[in-house]
Amino acid sequence: GFKMYTVERCDFNSTDPKDIKLTHSYYYNKIEVNRFDSDVGHYVGYTEYGVKNAELWNNDPAILAQWRAEKERYCQHNIGNWNSNI
Repeated sequence: GFKMYTVERCDFNSTDPKDIKLTHSYYYNKIEVNRFDSDVGHYVGYTEYGVKNAELWNNDPAILAQWRAEKERYCQHNIGNWNSNI
């Protein structure tokens, strides 16, 4: 059957918040349908289904505020753990 899954990724060069990028992607059947990128600050759709979802989510200030805050809560909080394992 078809699979839908999400991937969260933190890319960083330092612990400085401006050097951290959070990417939250939604995939359906191995195709990325939409993505939240903290550098862009909103969702972008890559398929017809993804564009509809992105419009819906971008019009909800609570959803955008949640994902904008995830960069600090998830990425910045865990950088020390990830760097210590390298």
